[in-house]
Amino acid sequence: MTESKQVIGLAPDHLTHIEDHLDRRYIQPGKLPGTLTLVARRGEIAYLKAQGLMDVERNKPVCRDTVFRIYSMTKPITSVAMMQLYEQGRFLLDDPVHKYIPDWKNLRVYKSGVYPNFLTTPAASTMTIRDLFTHMSGLTYGFMNRTNVDAAYRELKLDGSRDMTLEAFVGHLAELPLEFSPGTAWNYSVSTDVLGYLVQLLADKPFDEYLREHIFEPLAMPDTGFHVRDDQLERFAACYQYDPVDQFKLQDDPQTSPFRDRARLTSGGGGLVSTIDDYFHFAQALCQGGEFGGRRIIGRKTLEFMRRNHLPGNQDLPGLSVGAFSETPYAGSGFGLGFSIKTDVAKSQINGSVGEYGWGGLASTNFFIDPVEEMVVIFMTQLIPSSTYPVRQELRAIVHGALI
Repeated sequence: MTESKQVIGLAPDHLTHIEDHLDRRYIQPGKLPGTLTLVARRGEIAYLKAQGLMDVERNKPVCRDTVFRIYSMTKPITSVAMMQLYEQGRFLLDDPVHKYIPDWKNLRVYKSGVYPNFLTTPAASTMTIRDLFTHMSGLTYGFMNRTNVDAAYRELKLDGSRDMTLEAFVGHLAELPLEFSPGTAWNYSVSTDVLGYLVQLLADKPFDEYLREHIFEPLAMPDTGFHVRDDQLERFAACYQYDPVDQFKLQDDPQTSPFRDRARLTSGGGGLVSTIDDYFHFAQALCQGGEFGGRRIIGRKTLEFMRRNHLPGNQDLPGLSVGAFSETPYAGSGFGLGFSIKTDVAKSQINGSVGEYGWGGLASTNFFIDPVEEMVVIFMTQLIPSSTYPVRQELRAIVHGALI
């Protein structure tokens, strides 16, 4: 399946370099099982191409309606949901988190020791909702494998568990020390899962129901949710793990995947599955100032506010990060309210525009929006981890090279 056509300001013959590059560099050598790439400008799809297999074991090709695990591409959706409530006056960004979650009032910071025998010290600052949006909360991810706090997250299965409730998840987090005092550093973390819990709390409605009513239904996203329905199973991709010998190996069989079951923990940080068309509706709404198909999900000025760099002193990630992982290259990137923000094109060493924003997922999915060029790019595949290959940077170079 290929769609490529003339769209104002994009050269279709240059966009075919995407197909050639992915086939030559990744599909034919067996580095990626399959890919699905979309490029749109000014609301019109200029390029859409499926390549390779969505399920190698069953020899099933990638199709336009293939269902993918989008993992952390869930985060921008959760952030928009939370900012919908901000527009209603339900909270302020500098509100302390403990105003809504009382158990989080006297948070402590790790000093030494291993779980459950940590030595801690009182946090020097109060965690705010802004800290959750910007990943400056002091929370972490277990997969970082960097600190003893990360190890505690792994032991308590706070990364990726679908079996505990949001309430239990937030309760476990309150029992563990922070990596640092809130607002003093940047660390990729489960912060957006806490935002999902706050959406549920502030809206007085289950988080998944809120997303369906306020984002998925208005934007016509019928294939996006926290589990794979029976009628979606034939379209659900397998997920693979990088293997240094065999290139990749099966990590999650679609027939037996945990995503087949309804999740107790509706993870606002990484729990959704979606299709490229569904996610395009969401991304295009952002590109158009909060509206798609005649339905508005967020105000134009609110969105402009979200896609500004909210790191203190307009710093970029290298100046504040204590971790070694992010779904975006650090240099030349700041962070807004739910997205990475390109602040310096030359420093990033990747072609693009100042103000470009987006995010990616654990299985190497990625999207970005270039508001200067009114362009949306979405890349879907299923290979863990996302840091395996530089395909995201390569796609940016090709796509921006097509602008005329």
